[in-house]
Amino acid sequence: MNNLSLVNRLPFAAGMAGLGAVCLVFRDFALQWQSAPEWVKLIPFAAIVSALWLVATGIALAVRRLAFAGAVSAIVLFGVWAFVFHGPLVAQQPTQLYLWLGMAETGCLMAAGLALIGAHRQDARMLQGARIVFGLCAVVFGLSHFVYVDPTAKMVPAWLPFPLAFAYLTGAGHLAAGLALVSGVKARLAAGMEAAMCASFVILLHVPRVIAAPASQLEWTMVCVALAIAGAAWVIRSYATATKV
Repeated sequence: MNNLSLVNRLPFAAGMAGLGAVCLVFRDFALQWQSAPEWVKLIPFAAIVSALWLVATGIALAVRRLAFAGAVSAIVLFGVWAFVFHGPLVAQQPTQLYLWLGMAETGCLMAAGLALIGAHRQDARMLQGARIVFGLCAVVFGLSHFVYVDPTAKMVPAWLPFPLAFAYLTGAGHLAAGLALVSGVKARLAAGMEAAMCASFVILLHVPRVIAAPASQLEWTMVCVALAIAGAAWVIRSYATATKV
């Protein structure tokens, strides 16, 4: 994967390795993001194996000679999370948006791995598929901000005024980016703005929450997931193929 810049891979890789490290420290799955069935949780060392897989995937993506293997691993790992762990929950209650949200948060990470493989192979169809999948996930993110606007507003830092307005504004941002990515109109710009917005969540929202509660598995998990999603958006931006200017 020599043609893929480390700068384009590093935030995504760091988010995955960090999430795996958190899972190792707490010896647990990644909470609601990795909604493992009970039978999986009963398997000895399943959470540790999953955590090590995450760490190994993140490290591989950061190493030039291992980046292709890391991208394949990301597709498999997050594909399992999205379709095996979250998929059955969505199928049982398809009208519950929060279940779609879990699937979207893991599905967009799978899309980033797909984009990396597509870029390496110079496969325009694969890149287009990755862009569309990520765009659909971003649409779900946006809808969740509107449907769950009050909980979203409560997460806005206290020093920012008009938290409800920020909840709607960021929801609209997700929606606009998602629709642009699905349609191919200004796709590269849309993915870049999505990456910037998610990165701002890491800096302004999640890092302060980790500092305030350094022993919280939830807060550490959220900051790593947010970083991974920001990194995934950056991957999509880096290799987005737009069908329209």
